[in-house]
Amino acid sequence: MNREPQPAMPRAASSAGPNVTSLPAPAKPPMAQKWLIGILVLTFAFILMPFLLWYMTTFSRPLTDKDLGEYFVDTVHPRRAQHALSQIADRITSPSAAVRASAKRWYPEVIQFSEQGGDELRVTTAWVMGQDNQSPEFHAALLKQLADANPMVKRNAALSLVRFADRSGHDIVASMLVPYAVAAPRSGILAIRLKPGDVINPGTLLAHISIAGDNAEVRSEVPGTIKQWIAPEGAQIQAGAPMLLVDPSPDMVWESLRALYLIGNKDDLPFIATYAQASGGNASQVQQQAAITAKAIASRAAR
Repeated sequence: MNREPQPAMPRAASSAGPNVTSLPAPAKPPMAQKWLIGILVLTFAFILMPFLLWYMTTFSRPLTDKDLGEYFVDTVHPRRAQHALSQIADRITSPSAAVRASAKRWYPEVIQFSEQGGDELRVTTAWVMGQDNQSPEFHAALLKQLADANPMVKRNAALSLVRFADRSGHDIVASMLVPYAVAAPRSGILAIRLKPGDVINPGTLLAHISIAGDNAEVRSEVPGTIKQWIAPEGAQIQAGAPMLLVDPSPDMVWESLRALYLIGNKDDLPFIATYAQASGGNASQVQQQAAITAKAIASRAAR
């Protein structure tokens, strides 16, 4: 009996041998869309945040007149007023006559802040007004600032007056070479926070003074290094009594020496001499300026 030929059965694929072809690896599933979006947002944030931080904090960013008008009346964000004041200083010192002229319309605002602004704003205005030593309005405002309650306002005003060839701030400038006595702002029990040798800046927390469980912070108004505590830990201190001596910062010393080069007198020479000595640990820049200043004062005295 004839049988029809049966179709050949395919052989099973062997796991070995040169003729074996392997199946392609399965494709990886695509990244979930939400994860992709998240990574893109995060990457964008890493780029955007530094820019926003610079944009909101830098004083070098130029401002239009419209910006200045808005910033000067912004009572919620004092740094905006500082930014505006800094931009006025930039305009005053611009090589362009037109830009310099554009600053004058804002002089009334600068003077207003010099009298009524917060501490930081008054300090800034004292510097800004020194940029235009031809302005009688600024000159008069700076003379008023010599009596300001904040020592940094007085120092900046005294230094700016030197640019007007005005010696009215001489004693303040000279005092920047000697330790500053911090007075107790209130009566109470003193709790010391920092030790001699610690470097401080305006705003640094120095101590607490407590009375009947009410603690008050004592913060520095000047930069420098703690020299010594006059009042010991736990002392009962009276308001207005000196409690701490602060050695001047190198920057304050340098600025004082530069100003005394022009307005110093022979009575300043003993204080200047201490900064001309390398043995005192003074920076080379300070030593050089001290020597130059002493020579200039001696020359004037001889004449």
